[in-house]
Amino acid sequence: MLTLLPLSALTFSLCRTSCNNIPINYPFGVDDGCGAPQYCKMLNCSTNLLFITPSDTYKVQGIDYNMKTPTIYDPSMSTCSILQPHHDFVMSEIKSVIIPPAPDTVFTLLNCSRDSSILNHYRSLCFNFSGHSCDELYGSCTSFRLFHLLSNNTPPCCFTGYDTVKYMSMNILDCTHYTMVYNTDGLHDVAPLDWIYGIKLSYSVPDTGCDRCGR
Repeated sequence: MLTLLPLSALTFSLCRTSCNNIPINYPFGVDDGCGAPQYCKMLNCSTNLLFITPSDTYKVQGIDYNMKTPTIYDPSMSTCSILQPHHDFVMSEIKSVIIPPAPDTVFTLLNCSRDSSILNHYRSLCFNFSGHSCDELYGSCTSFRLFHLLSNNTPPCCFTGYDTVKYMSMNILDCTHYTMVYNTDGLHDVAPLDWIYGIKLSYSVPDTGCDRCGR
């Protein structure tokens, strides 16, 4: 005897609602046909919940649905405690529009050449980050102290936003390493060892009509 399930029941059974204890709510989905079309296949659920870009796969640390801000971690970036070979952070054109890094995510370019374009022609792209300095960064962090020791001075660094690394690669910027921190508004007088390393993203959905889409 063949039993037919209602379409709604079949749809619900195919859409997972969590991955590794992280809720999967609208507009996201990790299964075919789930979530908003523009966010389709943006996340992948294996052992961990992953955010996929052309440059790498990043572990999702959490999603704040009220603030509409997922946070991800770049396993290839350097931090205060570990130095990694550099690579570029690359997002697809559609991702950079609909889920870009949030304004309070700061990209810190490290060990830059004094001839770097970011320190000369595009100096205006570097900004003051809560009163922090290159000297503080190189002096406080075990991993970054190496740059100071090798050059016998303080190599230039640059605190900048996502648009800088979106349009210029690390080779063009002429900086050997980078790190990223978020929630920067709350990091005044906080030492680099206690910064929150990673990337906060920001997305938007219409204020009305999403409850029905989510259901």
